[in-house]
Amino acid sequence: MGKKLLVMLLGTALLHGEDRSPGGSFDFEGQASAWMTLNADGPAESFAGLRYIPGLSLRTPLSERWTVDAELSANAAVSSPLDEWNRTASSGTLKAYRAWFRASTPLFEVRLGLQKINFGSATLLRPLMWFDRMDARDPLQLTDGVTALLLRYTFLNNANFWLWGLPGGGDLKGWDFIPSTKRDPEYGGRIQVPVPLGEAAVSAHHRRMDLDQKLFGVIPAGSGSQPEDRIGVDGKWDVGIGVWGEAVWIRRRIAIPALSHQRFFNFGADYTPRIGNGLHVLTEYFQTVLSETTAGRGEKISFSALSLSYPLGVLDTVTGMTYYDWENREWYRFFNWQRKTDNWSFYLIGFWNPARFQIYQTLQQDNPFSGKGIQLMAVWNH
Repeated sequence: MGKKLLVMLLGTALLHGEDRSPGGSFDFEGQASAWMTLNADGPAESFAGLRYIPGLSLRTPLSERWTVDAELSANAAVSSPLDEWNRTASSGTLKAYRAWFRASTPLFEVRLGLQKINFGSATLLRPLMWFDRMDARDPLQLTDGVTALLLRYTFLNNANFWLWGLPGGGDLKGWDFIPSTKRDPEYGGRIQVPVPLGEAAVSAHHRRMDLDQKLFGVIPAGSGSQPEDRIGVDGKWDVGIGVWGEAVWIRRRIAIPALSHQRFFNFGADYTPRIGNGLHVLTEYFQTVLSETTAGRGEKISFSALSLSYPLGVLDTVTGMTYYDWENREWYRFFNWQRKTDNWSFYLIGFWNPARFQIYQTLQQDNPFSGKGIQLMAVWNH
């Protein structure tokens, strides 16, 4: 989608509010945010920024069973280091955020276009983060979408079956550190079924990697494309407390044996004891291993994580998160105070983390929570 169309969206959306007719609905909603991050390393590491995400949605019934709906939204943002706000260091982006069309019944849907696809049971560190890149510490939970065709059917017992296909290419997704080829489609699926006290699922995905990107400087030139296959299992149960687990196995055909197999594992639990207004406690253990064989030893990253969230009242909530890196023996600390009204949300965020992030290493953009500092954010939803 070109920038001209996105500019038209930004302009025309401001002239329309909401239109509801007996046959369907048309809505315009948006989110504007402003933030300032003050880093202890100095002004060069401190940033300020503005973002606006306008969205148009359309919904209309075709019959007693079939409904069609669509969403079109853009992501317009500008940011700059505080010491160079008026210089050339400022950067801006304008891109499509969502652009999809869906036809659905109460049990079936088919959705085509730029969309968010996510699933799984984990919360803080997710092995099944295959298509999105949401950071649990981000209060807005923003993530780029993927262009895909998604089919999903839900059975009467709440079991559900997914099939998806992607055109290939584009930016890195999820935990990927090798891009997909542009000419080869990706495809996969998922089936989720109810089990005693919870639900369980199996997911699979196939793609071809583009090895001509001069990755790591050691992959031979002309390596072309090679397949990558992954399978994941996950489940969630209520046994008085909530417990869940995720595991993923990835097999790559690649000239570097140490990268040919990768394993992910997560186990977590949460509980809300009757303390005051309700203290929500959530903990997870996460591990990923790169190795030459399916179950072999190799380079390992493992984290323990703890999240505590407590509502101070109707408007205010405080959240604290801590991660521990077992290999590097480093702590990650995060605190968030949120005040929320009808249309406004205000955040005061504090962080104390290593300068070099081991969590979410494959994220392409700079991480705003590296080092030590605070972030102030105001968000307006309309």
